[in-house]
Amino acid sequence: MGEEGTEGTVHLLCLAASSGVPLFCRSSRGGAPARQQLPFSVIGSLNGVHMFGQNLEVQLSSARTEDTTVVWKNFHDSITLIVLSSEEGTSELRLERLLQMVFGAMVLLVGLEELTNIRNVERLKKELRASYRLVDSFLGDSERIGDLTQCVDCVVPPEVSLLQEALSGFAEAAGTAFGSLVASGRVVAATESWWRLGTPEAVLLPWLVGSLPPQAARDYPVYLPHGSPTLLDRWWQPVLDPLRTCVPLGPRALPAGFPLHVDVLGLLLLHLELKRCLFTVEPSGDQEPSPEQRRRLLRSFYSLVTATHFPPEPGTPEDKVEDAAQRAQVPRACYLVSGPEEPGTGWRLVALQLGPRRLLLLVSAQSPTHGLRSLATHTLHALTPLL
Repeated sequence: MGEEGTEGTVHLLCLAASSGVPLFCRSSRGGAPARQQLPFSVIGSLNGVHMFGQNLEVQLSSARTEDTTVVWKNFHDSITLIVLSSEEGTSELRLERLLQMVFGAMVLLVGLEELTNIRNVERLKKELRASYRLVDSFLGDSERIGDLTQCVDCVVPPEVSLLQEALSGFAEAAGTAFGSLVASGRVVAATESWWRLGTPEAVLLPWLVGSLPPQAARDYPVYLPHGSPTLLDRWWQPVLDPLRTCVPLGPRALPAGFPLHVDVLGLLLLHLELKRCLFTVEPSGDQEPSPEQRRRLLRSFYSLVTATHFPPEPGTPEDKVEDAAQRAQVPRACYLVSGPEEPGTGWRLVALQLGPRRLLLLVSAQSPTHGLRSLATHTLHALTPLL
């Protein structure tokens, strides 16, 4: 299994479907934004072959060359998104979900009406600049994984009940049903109505907050000198210390001191019905591989098991057409060894699904393969109260 997202280039193209006019092009190399742009002739060819297929009622969705994967997707017969990736091990699943998140980001910041009823292409180009930072965060090497899993990245603070109570009270006092606390782009707590937001907005909103620079201008609550001069103090001053503990939680995701086996180097826990996830590569941070490699290994393993082993996730189109008898035969656990399957060599990756929860673990080379399922089962039981 190649490491998804290793050194390579990703190009994202956005075009008006009817005219083929490019609206923007964003690129990244090695997980960082790049200025390299595709020649207009290449852009025209990629869009032309897609339009040619459509005219013949043939849907071109993906193609592979020796070193590049290309995925096309049309949205509302108005916007065509194309992504090309030369990153080693990149899966079509990852690129398809990337395009879904990019279009969701465009809708979030520009509005669906502007995208489906294009009146002025030049004006739309300018409006879409507001989405560049969020779009670029999907192309880069992120510490989060909601763009791939389409589940909300979460963290679990030690005093979550206090923060949940304060947030609910504050939201009610502010006259809104939708509120969430976000740390490093991950949700700490949220109101019931916020959790009922659909995909992708529940994923996009905290991702947007996490993509903003600390100095960015934004809407924020204020003290009203007459109407509510102490609104914020009333709800948040009593929980100031628990709030401070959330700040360093981001990459860790789990409460400090949470018992994990020493061989666990990273984990991804998904609750497929709630559409939430916990993702961390912080355990045993002083060991190889690096955090960046750990994230890539887990992302690649998620793509592999989702596409080939486990049943489609609830709510996906594939789930609605899958035969019930076939679903009854799908595996509930699998593992992979990255490198020689010998004691002390190669990292272990194990996946386990029980009910609505799916757990993926990256385990050190010292862990014996015959104990992987037991380790995953024990870890999942320990994590279940958190998500």
